[in-house]
Amino acid sequence: MNRTLFFIPVLIVGLFFLTYITLANTINFLSVEEGYVIGEVSRWCERISDSYFRERANALSNLGFILTGLFMFWIISGETLKLHSRFHGPTPTAILYASAAVFLGPGSLLMHGTHTEWGQWADWLSMIMFISIPWLVNLFTIRDWSEPSFVKIYCLIVGIYAILSWFLGTGLGINFNFWFLSIALWVITEVLQSFYSHVLRIFSGLIGFAVMALFGYFPHEVLGNFSEYWWVILFWLPALFINQRSSIQKSYFPWFWLGVFFYITAFAIWLQGYPGKAWCNPDSIFQPHAIWHILSACATLSFFFFFRTSFKVE
Repeated sequence: MNRTLFFIPVLIVGLFFLTYITLANTINFLSVEEGYVIGEVSRWCERISDSYFRERANALSNLGFILTGLFMFWIISGETLKLHSRFHGPTPTAILYASAAVFLGPGSLLMHGTHTEWGQWADWLSMIMFISIPWLVNLFTIRDWSEPSFVKIYCLIVGIYAILSWFLGTGLGINFNFWFLSIALWVITEVLQSFYSHVLRIFSGLIGFAVMALFGYFPHEVLGNFSEYWWVILFWLPALFINQRSSIQKSYFPWFWLGVFFYITAFAIWLQGYPGKAWCNPDSIFQPHAIWHILSACATLSFFFFFRTSFKVE
């Protein structure tokens, strides 16, 4: 048992808040989004404050991500490695997942707290850092590629995206929606891992269209506006690498479906977190967007336990 692995992120989180509060006392750290002023209602419904956090509830609700991520660190720091599992004990994959879960908190807090452009960049980057892990883990698990290689490829992808998105925006200037693409790739790799066949491999990209439809983007809309959704051709990316049945499987009940429930519920509430919506009350501490953060944090924890159900099929 090595609890040092737990106390290191605790210290980093503490330093983050100390730095944030210290810089918030200066005149250059906080801002207000273009087109808004203090006292108006932000695009996420909450009234803009002149305090350390421009949107108090929407900013501080990100503690949910931090706490669930630290809970993951507490778990893996207190156990030993387990055969055929990349999520038991202090493995590179488990540490990376827990780190990304923790960083979802500061990333989103910087956007809602500072109202700066770089805060928005940090928020989107934190989302990409998390959502790109599951499908990459599945690819590397199915192919039985090493964890060090996984970490290198992950850091390369995230690093390149971080730099390009800083200068070109989240869509990289080419309408590239890495967030939705990663969700689709995750589901596609799960299906190929559980139900692999040569026929399914050929048609696997269609699963991505089903995922998009779940979020309200239907095939006729996508194909009718292909210049915006050109990245759907990458739905067939897993099929290029997955050409065999995986000997590593996972149990989907209850943790996967619980995570899906949390996220879909969070997404439905997120849609209500806009000015003019029935649930929008700018002066309430119960903000729809804040609830989205908390439920999404629960989803990250559920998916962590889901990945820990891996077992080898004999």
